[in-house]
Amino acid sequence: MKPTFAISLLAAAAAFAAPSHADKLDDIIASGTLRCAVVLDFPPMGMRDESNTPVGFDVDYCNDLAAALGVKAEIVETPFPERIPALMSGRVDVGVASTSDTLERAKTVGMSIPYFAFEMAVTANDKSGIASFEDMKGKTVGATAGTFEAIALEKQVKEWGEGTFRPYQTQADVFLALSQGQLDATVSTSTVAQSNVKTGNFPGISVVGKAPFDIDYVALFTNREEYGLINYLNLFVNQQVRTGRYAELYEKWVGGDLPSLTVDGVHR
Repeated sequence: MKPTFAISLLAAAAAFAAPSHADKLDDIIASGTLRCAVVLDFPPMGMRDESNTPVGFDVDYCNDLAAALGVKAEIVETPFPERIPALMSGRVDVGVASTSDTLERAKTVGMSIPYFAFEMAVTANDKSGIASFEDMKGKTVGATAGTFEAIALEKQVKEWGEGTFRPYQTQADVFLALSQGQLDATVSTSTVAQSNVKTGNFPGISVVGKAPFDIDYVALFTNREEYGLINYLNLFVNQQVRTGRYAELYEKWVGGDLPSLTVDGVHR
């Protein structure tokens, strides 16, 4: 046997014998902690209670996922624009942050099947005279930068060819601007709209109707190359629905008719 051939065989044998690198799912279980990016100014999905403790649908969902993995949940407060950067920088393991499953985002992160679905609503300043979506034409409107509704609303303003669109950093900023008259109206998820109006923290605003935007399906997300973890997230979402936990959390935090997580004519 020639020396070079023997060396090649030994190198190949060593490669096969080397332990495979653990994936993110193994890393999370080994660490004992699941770090979830959660938006905490997006009630009822994420917020803080009177004692400043994170609560909401997404918070409970992260806790459920951690329990299924047998680890402790760590809620990492993450504003909407920072959700994906928080993952890319390694500050979090997964996003449980009401993140729309867009094809553009899927170029950067791996997304699960939908775990929640939002309808869109128009909330207006009572002095604006806005009583429907079409009444927003020519007005000053805004939404939280980077969200599904912000992208859709900015596009609509451009199509109308009149009016002004203003992006804001947080949902709280949007509703404060709306209450103070800096905005005439906003489009947000119906859950957020109703929740913010009910708090009484933003006087002089009302939900005036629906926005004709697509249903916003949102997904859990992690690094796109982590197929083992993505597969686990998909099965977890499936189990949440099958066991009735999804319905339980929806009734707890939102109430009303439970939205379907599937699209007609599409196999999931």
